[in-house]
Amino acid sequence: MKVVSCTELSFCYGKVKVIDNVSFEVLKGESISVIGPNGGGKSTLLKLLLGLETPESGTLKVLGQRAGRSRKKIGYVPQAMHFDPAYPVSVLEIVLMGRLDRLVVGSYSKQCRSVAEQALESVHLADFKNRPFSALSGGERQRVMIARALACEPELLLLDEPTANIDLSAEEQFIEALDALRKDMTLILVTHDLELVSELSDSVLCVNQHVHRHSLPLSGETIREIYSGRRRIEHDRKTRHHQGDHSACNHD
Repeated sequence: MKVVSCTELSFCYGKVKVIDNVSFEVLKGESISVIGPNGGGKSTLLKLLLGLETPESGTLKVLGQRAGRSRKKIGYVPQAMHFDPAYPVSVLEIVLMGRLDRLVVGSYSKQCRSVAEQALESVHLADFKNRPFSALSGGERQRVMIARALACEPELLLLDEPTANIDLSAEEQFIEALDALRKDMTLILVTHDLELVSELSDSVLCVNQHVHRHSLPLSGETIREIYSGRRRIEHDRKTRHHQGDHSACNHD
């Protein structure tokens, strides 16, 4: 089953083209890392998948529907959550935010609370449910954000730089929590963390206006081409050539 089907997709911010004629697929159960240079379009691609931005041209289907219509079936973990640390909100209350669309007459049902508690269990934070969210470490907060995304019972989980704000001591537990989720759903994660890529991914989407898919492991040469400003254009041309697109080639 195709969880994501993207065909000749383009998107612009004003006159600046961010995504250019992109086509790719993500199948059910895959774990895909999205990598590439800053400003290459990675976060924009997530916004398109969520239906928060509208393509200029091309088609994008998520879980068999036009992007945006399947949003209730998608869990999203942002890079960081901005909140007032003085506001008294518990861990469980944060996770229950993932059930807001099921809120009835101002209160959550027993089923909603049960699903939220199961989500906390899946990230090994069940004992933290009554703690203040502000009292948690960066890694614990990020796992709570995953639990909030899981509370909507998603088929697809999107994560934007999930390890960007946690320290190395918490990263191993975080990776273990994500690894366990791979068995039950499709994952797409934007990251610069190459260890996370190697630990969790089946393959990689390199996003830099165009999108190229790479198998793992990535060679050192490929990594240098992806992130080196001087070599990105050549990497794009070579990859498109190997994939049968010769529009950027200078064949005789």
